[in-house]
Amino acid sequence: MPSLRVQLPGASSASPRVYRLHKRLTTLGTGADNDILLADPLCAESHAFLQCDERNGASYLIQAIDGAPDLVVGGKRKRKHRLAHRDTVRLGGTDLLFQRDEASAPDSTSASLSGDDREALSSYRKLFAFSERLLLSYELPSLLDALMDAVVEVTSADKGFLVLLEGSEMRVKVARNIRREILLNPDGQISDSILEKVGKTRKPLIISDALRDEEFQNSLSVMNLKLSSVMCVPLLEHGNLLGMIYVGNDSVRALFVEKDLEVLTVFSAQAALIIQNALLVNELKLDNKLLSEQLTQMRYGSIIGSCAAMQEVFRKLGKVATTDVSVVITGETGTGKELIAREIHERSPRHKAPLITINCGAIPEHLLESELFGHVRGAFTGAVQNKQGRFQAAQGGTVFLDEIGELPLLLQVKILRVLQEREICRVGDTRSEPVDIRVIAATHRDLPADIQAGRFREDLFYRLNVVQLHLPPLRDRGDDVLTIATYLLHRYERELCTSARGFSQGAQIALRKYAWPGNIRQLENHIKKALILSEAPLLSAEDLGIGGPLQTPVLPLQEARERFQRDYINEVLALNGGNRTKAAKDLGVDPRTIFRYLEKEDGPEARTEVKTEAEPEAGSEDRPETKPESKTDGTGSCGAKGQA
Repeated sequence: MPSLRVQLPGASSASPRVYRLHKRLTTLGTGADNDILLADPLCAESHAFLQCDERNGASYLIQAIDGAPDLVVGGKRKRKHRLAHRDTVRLGGTDLLFQRDEASAPDSTSASLSGDDREALSSYRKLFAFSERLLLSYELPSLLDALMDAVVEVTSADKGFLVLLEGSEMRVKVARNIRREILLNPDGQISDSILEKVGKTRKPLIISDALRDEEFQNSLSVMNLKLSSVMCVPLLEHGNLLGMIYVGNDSVRALFVEKDLEVLTVFSAQAALIIQNALLVNELKLDNKLLSEQLTQMRYGSIIGSCAAMQEVFRKLGKVATTDVSVVITGETGTGKELIAREIHERSPRHKAPLITINCGAIPEHLLESELFGHVRGAFTGAVQNKQGRFQAAQGGTVFLDEIGELPLLLQVKILRVLQEREICRVGDTRSEPVDIRVIAATHRDLPADIQAGRFREDLFYRLNVVQLHLPPLRDRGDDVLTIATYLLHRYERELCTSARGFSQGAQIALRKYAWPGNIRQLENHIKKALILSEAPLLSAEDLGIGGPLQTPVLPLQEARERFQRDYINEVLALNGGNRTKAAKDLGVDPRTIFRYLEKEDGPEARTEVKTEAEPEAGSEDRPETKPESKTDGTGSCGAKGQA
């Protein structure tokens, strides 16, 4: 390992300080935050830095920091200098001696050690430096090759094998020799009995002389391979077996000893961490690739959805976008109505002109007309100059009227005129101005019900509602919730710089079951909160804060069937104006079936209801005998039964 020998001014020449250069960037100066502290009054607080250039054969460059005195190399002043072995550089009054390899720069620590200890210390330093380098890379194939090359080098083995656990089987993933070549037929060069023992005991194993070892000398694999010396250590991560490192020597002159096993055991602990991280990163890359492919198939522009309801929305959107007709987008709050409006605009011939969004419920009523249509100077107090309205600002483009159901009735009349005449009149003006716009409206309200209640104009509704796109709530979109959640997780995980990479199994179940009253907007907020507060790699249902009373209940099959039948009967009854006989005919059932379902829903008091239209055929089979005229008097048993 390269080193820097530092001789401070006034210090004894016999006691220099030696620093190992294991970092890519090493700083020097008098400041306490430097990697190498120079107690030299002639040096600056941040004087210079050493940079390792691995692309150029791991060469080192020393450079003075801006504002610091020059370097002195060979009697010449320089700002920077590429170091060669045994180059001397002066910083202020301090001399620095650069040495390329560790053998040429003995320090006080290694000098006091025996030969074997120095060799072991050298191996550990190589492992430390190599581990640092590996931790910067997660490209799995090249990382594993480099890993085994390092193992063969530090153990002085003839060959090395990396065996990883895949499912329940051990497979050789890397096989390298001392010349850093790939070994062919690796399965035929390792002992199954040795692997089996290490896999069971999960303890390191050394066999100095395999052919004379009492335990393995009769093993078929040992005899067939004529093994001389073998070491095998497990790769453990939190007690879980990832695989094994297996090295061998064919020569009896290079038998492994205990200190070799110690070095390999230390390295295996670091290697297990490196391999596990690389496998996780590689798995994450594969997951991201798969997610990207799935999103490409499910994505329609900026909208994600694969359920049947969303596919129908996409089909209609593709057709309506190229036309100039008005569109009404309906759906609960947070379902993405504005995204749909933006997608319609982007796919329309008007996409080069602006899309102007107006939230009809967010602007005070007394300001709304001015915001929509503009005003002239003097139109009202405070109107000190002419102002352009939103409709004029959207000239040639699209106006998106969000929450159109919140629009006051007076302004509904004026919006209707804009749609009919294609012109606007600013507040306080007597002249009309033509506008060329397309109108898209959105609401979470039931506009037909508002029309019945007198809160929305019917003529405006039919003028706007040329095509209607209904967005289903998130709870009715099946697996879309998981896809959208995963997309949002990876989007905000990068933005918030967190370590989360997915959802736990329990969280995925909870995501599906939760009712999501706030739809995608609520899902987005829950994921952001979990990413900020959680430190776990997999977000749990507790991290997301979902569960409790808003969780969609799972009903028994019989109860769910009855609920659906009851709701469907009510829908058909509404279509038939409440006439049970006509509804029964449409449904193909006996009228008594409908009566039974309604009695279950409303209780016995439903029998006392009186209908405006008689249904003589209803319940005629179980009607008690009465006079013929009782069929039409509306008060007999027939009437009561038929009106229930």
